Amino acid sequence: MKAKRKLGCLAVLLLVSVVCCAAPVSGALSALSALAAQPEQGTDDNAGGGEGTSADIPDRMLAAYKNAVSKIGGEVSKCRGLTWPVLAGVARIESHHAQGKNIAANGDISPRILGPLLNGSWVGGNTTVFNDTDNGRWDGTATGERAVGPFQFMPATWNGSGRDGNGDGQRNPHNADDAALGAAVYLCGNGRNLTDRSQLRKALFQYNRSTEYGNEVLQWIDTYTEAARTSSGTSGTGVSATGRAKKVIDAALKMRGTPYSWGGGTAKGPSRGSCCSPSGKSGTGINGFDCSGLTTYAFAQVGISLPRTAAAQAGKGKRIPASAGQQALRPGDLVFYGYVATQNSSIHHVGIYLGGGRMINAARPGTVVRIDALSSMPDYAGGARLL
Repeated sequence: MKAKRKLGCLAVLLLVSVVCCAAPVSGALSALSALAAQPEQGTDDNAGGGEGTSADIPDRMLAAYKNAVSKIGGEVSKCRGLTWPVLAGVARIESHHAQGKNIAANGDISPRILGPLLNGSWVGGNTTVFNDTDNGRWDGTATGERAVGPFQFMPATWNGSGRDGNGDGQRNPHNADDAALGAAVYLCGNGRNLTDRSQLRKALFQYNRSTEYGNEVLQWIDTYTEAARTSSGTSGTGVSATGRAKKVIDAALKMRGTPYSWGGGTAKGPSRGSCCSPSGKSGTGINGFDCSGLTTYAFAQVGISLPRTAAAQAGKGKRIPASAGQQALRPGDLVFYGYVATQNSSIHHVGIYLGGGRMINAARPGTVVRIDALSSMPDYAGGARLL
C-alpha cells in the first residue's frame, strides 16, 4: 500500500500500488459524452451511461456505480454527463473497488474500509488534525477522524452528501450503493456537466485538492470509458476469423457463462479447481475455468497443447510485444497482462483476442467466461500468435 497525496476536504487517499497505469485513451471524452447521452431506463444496462463492463471491477461494485448513475437525476436534477466510468475512476484510486473485501447482496462491505487516523502525523501525506465529528459511528474512533468506505468519505462530508442508494432507509458510507450515490451527488455539485473536461477536473479537485490525484483519476475514467464503449452490445461478436482461429474462438465462446474456478479447466473442458487464488478464493467446489484453463481448452480443439500457466503460455508461438500496440493483434491471438510487459515471468493473466478491442476472458473469482474489452484490465503486455 502507498498513501501519498494532499488531503482535500473529502477524502484521504489510500492507493493500491500498481506497476502500470493506463494512459489517457484517444477520443475517450467523446465516448464519455456518448455514454452520458443514453436515455435513462430504470437500472438496466442502458440507464444513463450504464452500459459496458470492466474486468477489474467486481460485479457488485459495478452494479453500485450503475445504480448511482440511474438515480442521480432524482438527487441533482441539473447534473449532466455522469457515467459509471466517472465513479469507477474515483473508486479505483480510493479503494481499488473495495478489493479484498466482502460485498453483500445489499451492498454492505466488510470488513470496513478505514483510512489512517488524521492526527497530523504525515500518514497519507496528512499534516492537519481533524477532530472527531461522528463519535466513532463510521470511522470506529472518537479520538479523531478517518476517511471511510470505498469512496473514502470524511464523516463530516458524508453527513451532507450521504445518500440511501439501496432503499433500506439507511445512509451508510460502508455500503456500495449508498457510497456510490453519495459520491455522485458530491461530484455533480449544484449541477455540473461532467462531459466538459474542465468541469470534470473541478469536480475531482473538489473531491481531493491535488492536481496529481485528478490526473490519475482521469486516466482511469478514460480507460473505463473505452472499456464500456468496447464491451457494450457484445451479444453479436462480429468475429472475422477463419480456419483454425475461428475454431479456437468458437470453442471459447461456447463456454460463455461458465464459472471462473481458480485452477479449473483442462484440454477436455471445465473442471473443479484448486485452493486458493491470491485473493483467497477457492476453486475446489467450482466446475469451470481460470484464464489459462480456458485458453488451454480452446487451443486443444485445434490440436495445440499449451502449458498450464499464463506465464508459460507467453513463451509459445510468435510473441507480439506490447510496444506494437493492440492493433497488432489478430482474432485468435493470446492476449497477456503482466507486471513487466517485456518479462514473460511476470505475466499474470491471459485471454483470447476476439477482435474489435475485445477478448474472451475468464477474469477472476466470482465472474463467468465472458467478453471483455482489452482496456478493461491494466498491465497489457502484448500477445502471442500460435495460428
